[in-house]
Amino acid sequence: MSSELLAPLDLAFWHLESTEHPLHLGALAHFGPPPAAAGQEPPDVLELLARRAAAVPRLRMRVRDVLFPVGGAAWSADPDFDVRRHVREIALPGVDFTAESTRLAAELMERPVVRGLPPWEMYLLSGAPDGSFAVLVKLHHALADGMRAVAIGAGIFDEIAAGRRPARRTRPVPPRSWLPGPGRLLGIARDRLGDLGRAVEVGASVVGSSVARAGRLDGRPAAPLAADSSGTRRIATATLPLDRVHRIRRTTGGTANDVLLALVAGALRRWFDGRGLPLPDAAPRALVPVSRRRPGAPAGPGNSLSGYLLDLPVTEPDPAARLAAVRHAMDRNKAAGPFRGAGAVALLADQLHPLAHRFGAPLAAGAARLLFDLLVTQVPLPRSALSLGGAPLRALFPMAPLARGQSLAVAMSPYGGQVHIGLVADGEAVPDLDALAAALTAELDLLDPADATARTSCQAGPS
Repeated sequence: MSSELLAPLDLAFWHLESTEHPLHLGALAHFGPPPAAAGQEPPDVLELLARRAAAVPRLRMRVRDVLFPVGGAAWSADPDFDVRRHVREIALPGVDFTAESTRLAAELMERPVVRGLPPWEMYLLSGAPDGSFAVLVKLHHALADGMRAVAIGAGIFDEIAAGRRPARRTRPVPPRSWLPGPGRLLGIARDRLGDLGRAVEVGASVVGSSVARAGRLDGRPAAPLAADSSGTRRIATATLPLDRVHRIRRTTGGTANDVLLALVAGALRRWFDGRGLPLPDAAPRALVPVSRRRPGAPAGPGNSLSGYLLDLPVTEPDPAARLAAVRHAMDRNKAAGPFRGAGAVALLADQLHPLAHRFGAPLAAGAARLLFDLLVTQVPLPRSALSLGGAPLRALFPMAPLARGQSLAVAMSPYGGQVHIGLVADGEAVPDLDALAAALTAELDLLDPADATARTSCQAGPS
């Protein structure tokens, strides 16, 4: 991989970043202690991380400007690549290792990655008395979307690293003329006209949605979701039993993601009430990213995203009715498809010249709050059990970036029979993020009361 132009959406993410609004994805992975082997030293996890990360070709690439196209940029191999600049160890006090690792992860997520180097970082967080540890991964959004991040990050796990094969030599392909034939020209023209028509349609939806929401941007009751950025970050986590989510899905219909979105809506309602805030007159709107990659297809080099917009029914007091409203809205989104509507705003990036991304970034950065109030995304993980140096992966909490003018992002990953939820918030706008995380569990009890009742009975014990 010598040089490769940044795809338009990747270029947009690269230029949208600022010091106060870093645009990297993250994941905080918790591992149990490595198994003890008689007569053997425990594995050097830092060395293992460094060696496996260095073996991922994409992680050796940095972004550099190019002369053509004007305003563009390209991925190129870093000639001075040193994995030790990216992989570091931090020892934590072992009093409450989980709490300390979450607190430190928030501080590390505040800092943008170094732009002159390959844009990623990994931190080994050690110091737990039982030998368990955590790994924080940061990948710039230009480097990866959620699915691509999983594909890159999976290279550090034992199961994937063991199956990695060296690249096979391929026979050279005879050079072809750079001039396309008449048939190819016709196909290119047809594709571009189709893309242009789609961009016009999406653009009209974006403008219409923005105008419709503009009247309520000032003084919205949902002010904590639309606060000015302080540049600080707070992280909270929640873990929900996946079997309970699926039990609700089987009872009510829809998808597991519908259930999780309804839980977010209910948790926000509970959170507003706990803060003493009136419920918003207009529902907070969530952007739900949608991958444009075909199921089973390789992750591919660039971001490939669209999105659905979902009005979260926080004013609905009945949990079952909230879930029904979410399911109906998501069914309507899916019927329209990920290429239609204002949620597909990412598609517009594919139609813009690189100069538009370079010079229009300050304007575009503030446009997110015109379309949505928070990001709610699901990041899939491999279903098989994973480990690092023999240490089993216990939980992986994904973390999404915050758009300018927004103070909350929610990311979810099912793994090992649990749904691991990472909440990222502006540290000043949402100092009580732990209360919102706890509200998710409380909302699950409302939707699945049988399990909550049984658990309460067991805790009460015999009289």
